[in-house]
Amino acid sequence: MILVTGGLGMIGAHTARALVDLGHEVVVTAHRRIEVPSFLAGRVTVEPLDVTDRDAFLALANRHDISDIVHLAGSIPGKDPVCFFRTETTGLLNALDAARTWGVRRFAVASSIGVYIGRTETRWHEELALPAAELPHLIIAFKKTVEPLTTHSLQGSGVQPVVLRIGGIWGPLMDPESPFNHIPPYISAALRGEEPQPLYADDGGDSCYAPDAGRAIALLTTAETLRHKTYNISRGRPFINRELADALQAITPGLRLDLLPGRQDGPGDNPYLDTTRLTHDTGFAPTFDVATAVADYVAWRADNSRLRSTHVLVPDVRRALDGSSIAHPAPVLPDGAPPYRSPLDRRSRRPNPLTRRVASDESRLLQ
Repeated sequence: MILVTGGLGMIGAHTARALVDLGHEVVVTAHRRIEVPSFLAGRVTVEPLDVTDRDAFLALANRHDISDIVHLAGSIPGKDPVCFFRTETTGLLNALDAARTWGVRRFAVASSIGVYIGRTETRWHEELALPAAELPHLIIAFKKTVEPLTTHSLQGSGVQPVVLRIGGIWGPLMDPESPFNHIPPYISAALRGEEPQPLYADDGGDSCYAPDAGRAIALLTTAETLRHKTYNISRGRPFINRELADALQAITPGLRLDLLPGRQDGPGDNPYLDTTRLTHDTGFAPTFDVATAVADYVAWRADNSRLRSTHVLVPDVRRALDGSSIAHPAPVLPDGAPPYRSPLDRRSRRPNPLTRRVASDESRLLQ
C-alpha cells in the first residue's frame, strides 16, 4: 500500500488517482480538507492525520502495510514565518522518520520549480547547480531545504529518496482565484462574463495540468528502478499566454480576449522545466496540451456546482480533527458527467446562473 500525505489536495488527489489507476492500493491523509473527490470515493483509504503529530503518524503502520510514501502535505504561511517553518519541518521529519522506521522502498517528496530561481538559462534541468539567490516566498525557501534534508536523512537507510521539483501545476481542486497561478483566475473571469486582466501574449513559462502531474509522480513512485534522486515534474515544454486565450476562445463562440503584444520584459524566452530525465526513466508523456487542459477544466468548472452529492465525507473526521475548522467541499467532476455547456450566454453578454453558482461554490476552496 502506498501512502500519500496531503492526498486530498490538488496534486495529492491526482497522484492518488493515478496510483489507483496503475493498480495500487492507496491510503491518503487528510487534515484541513476533509471532502473526498468523487474520483477517489471508494477507491482509497482516508486517514485523518496532522502530520506534525509523530505518534499518530507512526501509528499508521499499525493499520496499514505501507510500502512507499509520497509526502505532499503542506500548509500556507501565516504572519509568523518561524511558525510556518516549524510546522513544515516537523511534518517532513515525521514523514522521514516513518520511512526509516517502516523500511519503505521509496520516499518521494515535493520540492519546487522555485529552487532554480537565479539561473539564467530558460531550460531548467536537474543537473544545474542551484544558485544562492533571494527567494520570493516562504514556501519556495522551505522547498529548497527539503532536498538536502531528505537525501541526507535517508542516506544509508535503504530507503530511496525521490525529490520532486514540481512545476507550475494547475487544474481541478485548485483555488480558482489562486495567487500562485494566473490560469485559473483568468478562466474564472471569463466564466463570469468579465474581461480578464490583459496578459502579454508571449509571457508564460512552465505549466502542467494536474492530472498529468499526478501521473508523473505515480510513475516515479512505482517504477521498478530509478537512475536518479531528483526529477522535474511538468509537461516538458514552455507555455505562452496566447495559447491560453486561444483555447478559451475555441470553446466559447463569440468570446474575444485581448492580449498585449510580446513579453512584458521585452524579447526573450520563458523558463520551463525540462523533463527528459522523467521521460527516460518512466516513459511519461503528457496527455494534455494547453487546449485540451483548458477544455477539460472549463467543463469541470461548469458542471461541479450541480454535483454536491458526489462528495463523500470522511467518517468521524470532524471528531478526529477535534473541532478544527471544516474546509468547504471541493467540487469534483465524476466519470460520465454531462459534456461541457458554455456558462456564458454571449448573445446577452451575461453569465447564466450556473456561472454565479460556480463562482460562489469555489471561491472558498483551499489549494
